[in-house]
Amino acid sequence: MNSLSLAENVALVTGATSGIGAATALALAERGAHVLVAGRDQQRGDAVVETVRGRGGKADFVAADLRGAEPARQLARRAAELGGGRVDILVNNAGIYPFGPTDRFTEEEFDAVYSLNVKAKFFLVAELAPRMAERGRGAIVNVSTMVSEYGAPGMALYGSSKAAVNLLTKSWAAEYGPSGVRVNAVLVGPTRTEGTAPMGDDLAGLAAQAPAGRPASPEEIAASIVYLASDAAGFVHGAVLPVDGGRTAV
Repeated sequence: MNSLSLAENVALVTGATSGIGAATALALAERGAHVLVAGRDQQRGDAVVETVRGRGGKADFVAADLRGAEPARQLARRAAELGGGRVDILVNNAGIYPFGPTDRFTEEEFDAVYSLNVKAKFFLVAELAPRMAERGRGAIVNVSTMVSEYGAPGMALYGSSKAAVNLLTKSWAAEYGPSGVRVNAVLVGPTRTEGTAPMGDDLAGLAAQAPAGRPASPEEIAASIVYLASDAAGFVHGAVLPVDGGRTAV
């Protein structure tokens, strides 16, 4: 079998109604996975599902507002039900990325960022990884950012939340890897999505600092996620893979 084939796998993708999440859902489905498209917006989620099905793939929408531990656990349980009792692949993509000076953020904003970027991932993994371990196989891919690896003005809140995700990735790889569950992450660089559109020329300027000299497309990021989720990455555990046009290399 093709090592990139994901036939017979059930994949849950959070934040899958647009951008990198939607591109990842489509890419996983193209390789045969039954994709569970999780997000807050029913209309956008249905559009992604319709696209997947229009291309001959299998997908379902799962409504999710991942602010807190219990909503994360509820999503995991609902996804397992839709997946016939299991989830084989978890892509932790949902997140928010506010930029700005440290002294401008309120406590409520701080808590909101850590709730979605860290807490939701933690409790999704807490619910799903043990079940994967019982079956002896599974793959988890966490979506992080290049600014979790170096200091940058205005990135303290966002970058620190993703730095926590990087460490969780390595900890979970050590915890669940011996039971056949691979956990890895991608460090995403500037990417053209609906969410980053308001950045305009600032996104291009940020991308120009890297060797690639341009922003990524969502499909380029999705390709790296699919690789880490597939058997082609069978010997990859605890990796935090830069997919940032080379920015963290210079």
